[in-house]
Amino acid sequence: MERKTDAKTRPSAKTRFGLDVLVAGAGYVGLAAAVSLKQARPGLAVALVDAAPAGAWQRDGRASAIAAAACRMLDQLGVWAEIAPQAQAITEMIITDSRTSDPVRPVFLTFDGEIAPGEPFAHMVANRALNGALRASAEKLGIDIIEGVAVQGFETNGAGITVHLADGATLKTRLLVAADGVNSKLRDMAGIKTVKWEYGQSGIVCTVAHERPHNGRAEEHFLPAGPFATLPLKPGEDGTNRSSIVWVERTQDAEKLVAGDDLVFEHELEQRFSLKLGEIRVADKPRAWPLGLTIARAFVAPRIALAGDAAHGIHPIAGQGLNLGFKDVAALAEVIVEADRLGQDIGALDVLERYQQWRRFDTVQMGVTTDVLNRLFSNDIGPLRTVRDIGLGLVERMPRLKEFFIRQASGLSAGTPRLLKGEAI
Repeated sequence: MERKTDAKTRPSAKTRFGLDVLVAGAGYVGLAAAVSLKQARPGLAVALVDAAPAGAWQRDGRASAIAAAACRMLDQLGVWAEIAPQAQAITEMIITDSRTSDPVRPVFLTFDGEIAPGEPFAHMVANRALNGALRASAEKLGIDIIEGVAVQGFETNGAGITVHLADGATLKTRLLVAADGVNSKLRDMAGIKTVKWEYGQSGIVCTVAHERPHNGRAEEHFLPAGPFATLPLKPGEDGTNRSSIVWVERTQDAEKLVAGDDLVFEHELEQRFSLKLGEIRVADKPRAWPLGLTIARAFVAPRIALAGDAAHGIHPIAGQGLNLGFKDVAALAEVIVEADRLGQDIGALDVLERYQQWRRFDTVQMGVTTDVLNRLFSNDIGPLRTVRDIGLGLVERMPRLKEFFIRQASGLSAGTPRLLKGEAI
């Protein structure tokens, strides 16, 4: 059957393809995986299926921190030029450790925002802009996007995997990539267990408008209940200065704040944000998500690979969740493309295990790091506060150690896949 090339066209029920790769989940990770593979190997038949209704991504008002390595990958995929005008460079990062009631928040650690002249270590990008650019690229490449229908089940059958959709359609593919989020149904269907625990915290996310410009500065305040981060955004269409807030609170308190009176929320926000940028106001509806650590015990199964939050969900304290997902994409694409060039079966378990070996240690390491950081800083224990503040002060006085941390945050650590270096695969 001839494949449709319009990404907005949804195949009719009962359609059966001979696909090479089917990606489940049309978020940033799923889209980037499909685009990476199709761009590198145009001969591969690639499609996406997503349970979210068509157009749901356009209602996402959040923004994400995109590390320098991910920016290089997006540039290599040909989408960064479209995203860049809407991206805000992070030019400086400061870290404080205090209580909400403290009149002064001493700065313990500062980072210059560049990893190379003219290359910031991260940008803040509106989720709609990121998703829209990747979708436009998918459309140009002829990748079908089947929206508004979930994967109901699948079975492997030797050289392929048969995927059953909730509307009765059946798709046959050589490889199924599960990029369907931290509560991945495909991961469960594949029988892959997880290491998982909850933190008793929730992350409140909203956009704040303020009088004075932020000048590209990001701030992370370690408070007893959890970190409070202010991340710079591009001005609004009317020129309004804006920042994105990631505010971690105990879940019970977060739920009360989000569901309660707007004046109470703004008062509590002001206690944490302060008035250093002038008067502030909440520019959108605050939302809260429970936080926990989830790491899949395996990243692959026969003809299935997990990517993004389906493989790992970590605490936002280091701002690395989305960037870990892009690392998965870059590594998986490199492994699959090399296997296809060598004439190997791209869905064979020995091929997929190369991806797992590449990504699992780094993921576990990041999960442990964020877990330790959260436990270390989300408390008000006096002796522990003294130790961590001394540690932050020592890092501030060691330029080489600071440079190491900034490169880690930028995603340019050892073993970086080629796409994240800005190189073709």
